[in-house]
Amino acid sequence: MNNHPELLTRHKLNPILTASNWPYPVNSVFNPAATLLANGTTLLLCRVEDRTGLSHLCAARSVDGVNDWKIDPQPTFKPDPEHFPEEIWGVEDPRITYVPELSQYAIVYTAFTRDGPGVALAITEDFHTFKRHGVIMPPEDKDATLLPHRINGLWALIHRPVSSPRAHIWISYSADLTHWGGHKLMMEARRGGWWDANKIGLSPPPIETPKGWLMMYHGVRQTAAGAIYRLGLALFDLNSPELCLKRGSQWFFGPEEPYELNGDVGNVVFPCGYTILPDGDTIHVYYGAADTSIALATGSISAMLDWLDQDG
Repeated sequence: MNNHPELLTRHKLNPILTASNWPYPVNSVFNPAATLLANGTTLLLCRVEDRTGLSHLCAARSVDGVNDWKIDPQPTFKPDPEHFPEEIWGVEDPRITYVPELSQYAIVYTAFTRDGPGVALAITEDFHTFKRHGVIMPPEDKDATLLPHRINGLWALIHRPVSSPRAHIWISYSADLTHWGGHKLMMEARRGGWWDANKIGLSPPPIETPKGWLMMYHGVRQTAAGAIYRLGLALFDLNSPELCLKRGSQWFFGPEEPYELNGDVGNVVFPCGYTILPDGDTIHVYYGAADTSIALATGSISAMLDWLDQDG
């Protein structure tokens, strides 16, 4: 049984990465950022929870994005609470954006501070050395990514602050990647009994298409048995990304398989990254399954846009 098989199809080898693949002892690996390196290699920057309960980030590389992962023998990006005290309880859930203007990759990640999750930024050329900018959005805030180029002369950051029992998606702007303002509400969680009522957040970075920024976002449904994390689609204006052009009414991908239903946190599919294949349309979506393992689903950008035309 598939949810909308035309949109995302699970890979037959799922889950493609688990704690047992890691070269050092860990509890779980999940919620990976993804990018294609200049040589075509797929790089996943995985959230790794070790046996302290705290998380760090570790890179895994594969020529085809599916098999034969080469995993860094030590953590790639560890929390640095000595210099960045807000990382005291770990670093989590990265999103990667390649920024042509900088010829570097921007990694926006969650710093687990004393007061909850905050949004932090690091820049790298090679995923070996990193320049940290520290926390750029204070707690409670997460599910953030940088857009790949300036909008009207300013950098744009999508993020998910929490200021009430409800949580919505916002966008903020900066001239220097350090000082942020121009905060605008991008998309609101619905109310009532909807699948995405009360709490939503960005999943992977939005996809720039001729029709607009295509966003996969997660909605959290609170049930008597706990929360269910599922995915929806929305489209935003290219030049004014705070303007929502279309939003799907239904979720299109949710937990179904045993590795998504059961784990440290059951009933979760949570993508933080994707790669776009050379045809410009096929997409590899890498997602955390039940906060325990990493899985892969394949889809088509044009099919997602067509689905939004019908359901939006």
